[in-house]
Amino acid sequence: MSEIHDEVFGAGDDRSRGGTQPEERTFAPLPPAHGRGFAQSWWGQAWMKALEDTALDLQQLKAGRRLTRAGAVGAVSVRPGRITAIVKDRDGTPHRSDVLLQELSPEAWDRFLGMAVERSGHIAALLDREMPPHLVEDSATAGVELLPGIGDLEPECDCEAWDHCGHTTALCYQVARLLDEDPFILLLMRGRGERALLDELQVRSISTAAGSQGLQEDAQEAAPEGVSAAEAYADGGILPPLPALPQLPTEPGTPPTLDTETEPASGLDVTAIEFLAARAAAEAHRMLAEALAPGHADLPVEDELNDSEDAVRLAAGQPLAAVEARLAVISERGQDGLALAVRAWRYGGRAALHILESEWTPKDETLARARAALDTAWDDEERPRLHAANNRWTVAGTDVQLRHGRDGRWWPYRKEHGRWVPVGSAAPDPATALAVATGAE
Repeated sequence: MSEIHDEVFGAGDDRSRGGTQPEERTFAPLPPAHGRGFAQSWWGQAWMKALEDTALDLQQLKAGRRLTRAGAVGAVSVRPGRITAIVKDRDGTPHRSDVLLQELSPEAWDRFLGMAVERSGHIAALLDREMPPHLVEDSATAGVELLPGIGDLEPECDCEAWDHCGHTTALCYQVARLLDEDPFILLLMRGRGERALLDELQVRSISTAAGSQGLQEDAQEAAPEGVSAAEAYADGGILPPLPALPQLPTEPGTPPTLDTETEPASGLDVTAIEFLAARAAAEAHRMLAEALAPGHADLPVEDELNDSEDAVRLAAGQPLAAVEARLAVISERGQDGLALAVRAWRYGGRAALHILESEWTPKDETLARARAALDTAWDDEERPRLHAANNRWTVAGTDVQLRHGRDGRWWPYRKEHGRWVPVGSAAPDPATALAVATGAE
């Protein structure tokens, strides 16, 4: 193992060769991480989120966690743009694994340092070797992203996997643990060693303080007696325009896995919680898409779903059998009834569910509009013969039915195994709905 380590990392640390500031730091292997999370700090957790959002294969994430917990990650080398370690498989086979992170440009570093010097709290924290959360937020506002985002952690491994493998994910989880102990590792990966960074901060801080003192003295000599409160308030209200809203993500985010290889508390169904988290993300994405759609402000606000309706919504997300069985009980429909309700929900949500389970009698005006729509939907020789029962029109001699909604739309139904089932989404006119119901469209 020592020979492999020397081949990968070199024979010694830069600090042992008398360099003033090493551009590489090597961290000894950490003990196995049994029964605990990999990161407690916010920057360590942000690092793990970037990994888990990037990796395409959840099985590789699980394999990486197992390797890290088993102590399979060797010494970790951190240098600008790259982290490296030897990671052993379960059978002891060593693999060189690298994860690349793009370095910040000189212009980005200049903006970061300028921002830090302008805020006394940031520079004081950095000089005390601390990294407050607001530092990262203010850096992002200045256009400098310190933490990696989705796709920023690029894997390289001699196992020749094309995406993150168990070895590179194990390395990333190990780095999350290291970030808990020393967040300056992140700045080194972005291109600046700790000593060089702190030295430049001190130089800029002294220069800025001296310049501020001179400006303050000049201002005191030339300052007028003062201005009115209204004028001072008006000057302070000149703010730049708000940034544009971010674009809607193409798909819902993936919630963090709860597979910690630690036994859950008694009575806690981890599978059900993971499913609920995934459905919550999907529902939030749907609601955001609707909120951003034109005309959304003019739509009426719907009542919250009751427990029975919400059980159908969740069941439409294809849960595992055990979760689906519990939803069938909550919905009070049974397994077959829930399956039929889910089928309706997928065609039109709550409105489609009400059409399936509720029959209503159209009043005179509504009934007149429905009949007018039926009369004009077909030519005389093509018009089907329909039998009406409340809001349901069945084509005579067939297993095809149209159901009329309170909003004026028509829903296609067909009889299968002795019961009426929905076969499509609502249509604005009965002819289109009938074509769907008969299979012609």
